[in-house]
Amino acid sequence: MATEKIIMAGFGGQGVMSMGQLMTYAGMIHGKQVSWLPAYGPEMRGGTANCSVIVSDSLVGSPIITEDASCAIVMNLPSMTKFENNLVPGGKLIINSSLVQEDPQRKDIDVYKVPANAIAAEAGSPKVANMVMLGAYIELTGAVPFEAVYETLKKVYGAGKEHFIPMNEKALQMGAEAVRKKTA
Repeated sequence: MATEKIIMAGFGGQGVMSMGQLMTYAGMIHGKQVSWLPAYGPEMRGGTANCSVIVSDSLVGSPIITEDASCAIVMNLPSMTKFENNLVPGGKLIINSSLVQEDPQRKDIDVYKVPANAIAAEAGSPKVANMVMLGAYIELTGAVPFEAVYETLKKVYGAGKEHFIPMNEKALQMGAEAVRKKTA
């Protein structure tokens, strides 16, 4: 892996920022150069939310991703519509197919449909749909090892919320399994 430029997008409350922070911290734990740039709509919950994450073997010059994203993880249709054109040809578009039934317009990208909400419910909570999508991304790219994300979960949740870690780890693995089945 040289450089991964990821756009993560959805509605506020879908865990997009958490997903980006976890990826960034996991990259740091794994010895990578990283950046995380959040962007919010005017509303808090239910408004638009996205972040740009760069994980690289070399120094990151700018945290801004314009039309050179290697991957976009989209949790809803407005996010897919807005960000599919930011991908490089051959880039990966990971779609939450629980909420997005339309196909992207571009034909020069690799599309992965993951029913994240349905898988999250199976994992124990609809709130871990973001972890399902992150697991799918990590499985597809290997940008960071799953162990680095697990370590990050321990640091983020701390002693007061460690009971959430097993469900999040399960959701990550279920997301990885969802794309593993489709790419095998």
